[in-house]
Amino acid sequence: MNYDRQILDILCDVGKPGISAFLLAKHVYNLNCTLFSQPDMAEVYTYVRRFIRRNSRTPGSLLEHSERWGCYRLNTRRSAEARQIAQNFRQRQAED
Repeated sequence: MNYDRQILDILCDVGKPGISAFLLAKHVYNLNCTLFSQPDMAEVYTYVRRFIRRNSRTPGSLLEHSERWGCYRLNTRRSAEARQIAQNFRQRQAED
């Protein structure tokens, strides 16, 4: 299961305030629930936490802490990759 794209889309949609790891995991879980299958919430939450940990370690990482405790957002100030992801997201939103 690859939730990376969904995590990044949610973070783009949330914007500057950021979102907690638990709420981010709930959104990813809800995006993947269908009538016939449901992912394990604990596995989704573990994946999201590992993704955040892996992508927020250095000042130039893809993610950063927001002003609120325990919340994360895209690091558009220092990461060119995060700026590109945010720009692509805005373009997709404009097309829809």
